[in-house]
Amino acid sequence: MKNNENLQNKRIGIIGAGPSGLAQLRAFEALKNQGESIPEIVCFEKQSNWGGMWNYSWRTGVGKYGEPLHGSMYKYLWSNGPKECLEFSDYSFDSHFKKPISSYPPRPVLFDYIEGRIKKSNARDYIRFNTTVRWVSYDEDTRQFTVILDDLKLNRTYSEVFDYLVVASGHFSTPNMPYFKGIETFNGSVMHAHDFRGADQFRERNVLLIGSSYSAEDIALQCYKHGTKSVTLSYRSMPIGHDWPDGITEVPLVTHFDGDKAFFKDGSSQEFDAVVMCTGYQHKFPFLPDELRLKTKNNLYPDHLYKGIFFNSLPELIYLGMQDQYYTFNMFDTQAWVARDFMTGRMQLPEEAERRTDINIWLERKNRLKNSFDNVDFQTGYIKDLLALSDYPHFNLDKVSEMLKEWLRDKEENILTYRDKSYQSVVTGTMAAEHHTDWMDELDDSKERYLHGAEEEELIPENL
Repeated sequence: MKNNENLQNKRIGIIGAGPSGLAQLRAFEALKNQGESIPEIVCFEKQSNWGGMWNYSWRTGVGKYGEPLHGSMYKYLWSNGPKECLEFSDYSFDSHFKKPISSYPPRPVLFDYIEGRIKKSNARDYIRFNTTVRWVSYDEDTRQFTVILDDLKLNRTYSEVFDYLVVASGHFSTPNMPYFKGIETFNGSVMHAHDFRGADQFRERNVLLIGSSYSAEDIALQCYKHGTKSVTLSYRSMPIGHDWPDGITEVPLVTHFDGDKAFFKDGSSQEFDAVVMCTGYQHKFPFLPDELRLKTKNNLYPDHLYKGIFFNSLPELIYLGMQDQYYTFNMFDTQAWVARDFMTGRMQLPEEAERRTDINIWLERKNRLKNSFDNVDFQTGYIKDLLALSDYPHFNLDKVSEMLKEWLRDKEENILTYRDKSYQSVVTGTMAAEHHTDWMDELDDSKERYLHGAEEEELIPENL
């Protein structure tokens, strides 16, 4: 593929510079470092910095330039799964931090890790920040995509043409906001988890969380940890089911509101000061025409994507990170490496009918899943399938699968202490350090406190 003139004439557009978009850039950089030619690449990011959901912003609703705000990140968010399960196989936590750290770091530490790998490349040269995609069209004759863009900073609209288009814009930014009868009479604050920026505002207040997702679980714990008077979780079909501490309860779904009082399906009712909708997100691609738009709910294997990546009716349209996720960063990497090899001609795809058959096999497997352990095994098998197709550095997926199941058991054992557990890296073999402070007692999520807090405390004289 060296000095391939045809390849150098190709153009690749990437929408989004979050973990998936950065994974795609990193995949091409890895190929370039091997002495291979790569196509022209342009990545569009509507935020002013990379990192996607891992960027924290105080803003809600719209950003600086009036665009719908992408991020759902909030203060005091800590990883809700072991970092060893998401570790890049080509860039370890040890190599970044130069020492063992605990298995559950806070957001600023994970963001620093994401940045650490990408800063070692020239990826930033490929990214146009403060740029949003307005519309995409595809020309059957030229077999190219035309992308209409807005440079938000310069208030300028222009277009670009690409041979391949990678949609890496994520699917946790457009809230699913249900209506409940009478909620318009509620006098307290009503928000979606997308606009939640921290629990400090709910100190000594009674909060209702509607939903039973990971966001409901984590926001409930954060509210409890930071002094909320009470937290009530309202579920649609099944409770989360943890052995919650006093102050957190689960009730069936809300039937209606009357003023500040919420009524539930079990006949109970309670007054609240705030309502947070933890009701999930929509896969939303307003820049894509109907025939190119992925239409799916959050699940482990969206239909119409061959290998969970290639839009089956037009495989030059590539979607990254569209699955429900047990694995995250390393799964995005495996997808990006496979996508790269298709776009550079290193890998050929079978015909559409054969691709459809493969999709159906995975969908049938997905439909047989019965519990979380089955889900972990399914996604582990999916990533193994991808690893067999590219040269992404292999890692011990069976060990990661065991860790994910142990993590699920840890949460069942004690939802307040599971983040204090330690795991072993499958990349370096390093055992995670024990954090200097129990998670429930740690109210500072800064990188400085996390990495150096205990060392600083040791220097403080006892008489102070």
